[in-house]
Amino acid sequence: MNPLLLLDTHIAVRWLAAPKKLSREQARVLREAVRRREPVALSAITLLEIAVLFGEGSTRSSIPVGELLGEIDSNPAFQIVPLTVEIAAEVAALGGALRDPGGRAIVATARVRNLRLVTSDQRIIDSKLVRVVV
Repeated sequence: MNPLLLLDTHIAVRWLAAPKKLSREQARVLREAVRRREPVALSAITLLEIAVLFGEGSTRSSIPVGELLGEIDSNPAFQIVPLTVEIAAEVAALGGALRDPGGRAIVATARVRNLRLVTSDQRIIDSKLVRVVV
C-alpha cells in the first residue's frame, strides 16, 4: 500500500516522543492511517534533520536520537522516501518561497509524490505550495 501522508520532521518526532503535542487533526489522520495499515512517508532528509536537531547534547526530545532513529528504522508504519533527481529538480523549481533546505526538500517530496504534508510549520502552510494537514 502506498502512503498518502508525508510527515515533516517535527511531526514525526512529536508522534514518537510527545503525541499529545500533535493537533487534533494531525492525531486523527495518523490514527486513521494506522487503523488502515497505511504507511506514512518520511523524506530521507528528515533522518538527517533528526540527527542534527536531536543529536548528541540536544534537549529537544525526551527520547535519545538513537532510539528515535531506531524506531523509524524498525517500525513498518514508516516508509522512507529517498531524495531523487526529480525531487531535487522540484526543490530548484520552488525558488525562494522557502528558505530552509530541509523544508524545501520535504515540500518537494510531497509535491512529487502527491502526498499531503502533515506539518505545523507556518511558513510551509502560508506558502500554499502543498496540501497540508495542520
